[in-house]
Amino acid sequence: MKCVSREVFVKIEEETNPEWGRPPSQRPTDEYIKYSLVLLDKPRGPSSHEVVAWVKKILGVERAGHAGTLDPKVSGVLPIAVAEGTKVLMALSKSDKVYVAVAKFHGDVDVERLRAVLQELQGVIYQKPPLRSAVKRQLRTRRVYSLELLEVDGRYAVIKMHVEAGTYARKIIHDIGEILGVGANMRELRRVAVSCFTEEETVTLQDLADAYYIWRR
Repeated sequence: MKCVSREVFVKIEEETNPEWGRPPSQRPTDEYIKYSLVLLDKPRGPSSHEVVAWVKKILGVERAGHAGTLDPKVSGVLPIAVAEGTKVLMALSKSDKVYVAVAKFHGDVDVERLRAVLQELQGVIYQKPPLRSAVKRQLRTRRVYSLELLEVDGRYAVIKMHVEAGTYARKIIHDIGEILGVGANMRELRRVAVSCFTEEETVTLQDLADAYYIWRR
């Protein structure tokens, strides 16, 4: 995924009135924080809500929110908008996501047949949210942009999936197992991208805390 690039048409050159803002290179750090988007590498264990609370405490802000909830056992890219930056959350929440999942099949699987099933599931699919979910359990459609088999080791497989927002990766793994006739469950999941933001750009909670401490010294 790539960020959308837009061509800017300049009708007239003009300087911004200092009362209404300043160029990015002249903005102080506290102003950057006020409008910031923290690309956090969420660890396994805490909930997304807990992680947001920790970010608020680290940065000393009253308002923050995240785009796209990650379950406690899921790690990876969690965009957290701070203060005025929360205005972008609606757009990010609706952006497509990329996950890497570890699936365990309950029986032996032919690799070529598995690749064929992954190909079959690409496109628009029907999904019903699981019993434990934050949304109403009703049948809905979601688009699967791609399913890529990265590795196979016995009854374990690593699958990369690029999907529409709101798609349940666990349900996709379950469906793959059902189609293959052996059953499957997801053993691990990591989100590696949200929109054009990838895991290579993320920071840990410790990175964030250290940077803020050094700046405040």
